[in-house]
Amino acid sequence: MVNVGFICEGDTEVKIVKSEAFQNMLNDSGLQCVMPIEDADGNGNLLPHNIQGKRDTLKYAGADYIFILTDLDRDKSVKDTRQRIGEYPSQHIIVAVKEAEAWFLADSSTLSNLLNEPFYSEYPEQEAEPFEAIRRLFLEKTGRGVGTKPMLARRMIKYGFSIEKAASHPHCPSANYFLTKLQSLRP
Repeated sequence: MVNVGFICEGDTEVKIVKSEAFQNMLNDSGLQCVMPIEDADGNGNLLPHNIQGKRDTLKYAGADYIFILTDLDRDKSVKDTRQRIGEYPSQHIIVAVKEAEAWFLADSSTLSNLLNEPFYSEYPEQEAEPFEAIRRLFLEKTGRGVGTKPMLARRMIKYGFSIEKAASHPHCPSANYFLTKLQSLRP
């Protein structure tokens, strides 16, 4: 087994990594999640001096590789985000274009189940504010909101969200990149 540690920008990413579906996918790939799953409590905290301790904790716990999950947010490019965080050996930075909630938009089957009607987002990662798009969609289709980002993440996971489904969307390259990087570590 290859031991993989995770530093997440926030609660949405933590919930995705902690989910049973994600953990099963890791195990099926010969990967084991090292605990704790670190929460940086926001994009602005993903700076080298803020996350070195988290990186050290995961290495000490046996992580062979560390994945940092973050959003593009207001950075101009993925390259800018990577430079801000800092590149280190055995570390992979996964940048969701705009927000990780775009991965939820890319999982058509789970959103279709929640909305009780077919749903497909052609370009989920081109949505300027994916969480707001999902919030509006739920209000329009169900008359109910989605609450907060962590509440949406719990709901999506409960109803079957998986990174594999998001990665299979033809226009969700960051989810595909994440899955491909994980699978490349197979023993």
